[in-house]
Amino acid sequence: MEQLLKGTTAYKILEGDCEADKLSHAYMLDFPDLKNLKAALVIFALRFFGARTGTPLYQRIVNESYTDLKIYPSEGKKLDAQTVGQLLEDSAMRPIEGDKKLYVIVGFDGASALIQNKLLKTLEEPLPDVHFLLGVTSLAPVLDTVKSRVKLLEIPPFTESQIFEVLERDGHKQINEAAAKSANGVLGVAQNMASGGWFEAVLQGAREICNVKNVSEIGQIAYKYGDTKYKNELLSEMQRLYFTALKEDTGLPLYRGALVYALENIPKAFADVKFNAFFQGLLYDFMLRVVKENNRWQKLQQ
Repeated sequence: MEQLLKGTTAYKILEGDCEADKLSHAYMLDFPDLKNLKAALVIFALRFFGARTGTPLYQRIVNESYTDLKIYPSEGKKLDAQTVGQLLEDSAMRPIEGDKKLYVIVGFDGASALIQNKLLKTLEEPLPDVHFLLGVTSLAPVLDTVKSRVKLLEIPPFTESQIFEVLERDGHKQINEAAAKSANGVLGVAQNMASGGWFEAVLQGAREICNVKNVSEIGQIAYKYGDTKYKNELLSEMQRLYFTALKEDTGLPLYRGALVYALENIPKAFADVKFNAFFQGLLYDFMLRVVKENNRWQKLQQ
């Protein structure tokens, strides 16, 4: 992942600021990957301090034992008022080992408005040698007053090929390819998919559902996958298979009209799941309607 991040515009912006010795007092890293957010922030912190791979400084930053780098909150905890009070008190002191200090906050978008407001003044006017790096997976919960006081570093979704290159070192290639395609550009999602046997079961289920063309098969398949814990993931993979078949005009035993019909009805299936629909019945009804639509197109072609 480090190489992926180093190729982003966000990383190059920070790198340019470091090289020009024009660091902003506060940065906000917008990275929609909760699984890898902290790791990404550490990679940016390494560049902030100019720590080269293999050096003692690099290892200390990675191990979170470098005095002039503080990462909040602690693992498994939220950023509360007491923690912010400690952070603000510490930020009033000069660096100990180097010439600058960096405070990293993971999941800042999860902080309450009260907490965000408490940090406003310090974000705007910290000591000259004190800097902040705030990590978020979404900008929506962040107050506009906070956004106006930070330099935004945005990391867009990665491409399928970029994600696949990261995944390729581990696991089954076919699973990695499917995970890369289904993760919507988020590496952490793809990693969770590729590392879990559940995703292989989701792939198999989606293929069986999308390949059904006879009414007699529907009941058995709906029963087989009706109690899955990964309902949304199954629907997402079905959506991808229908879309790919429509785009490439191959892959599924369905007429184009039936593929379009299936894609148009997937959003309703997502909505029904959200409102706790009986999933086995949902799958049965969905497959039945797609098969009937496919039969209709078959008659039109004759």
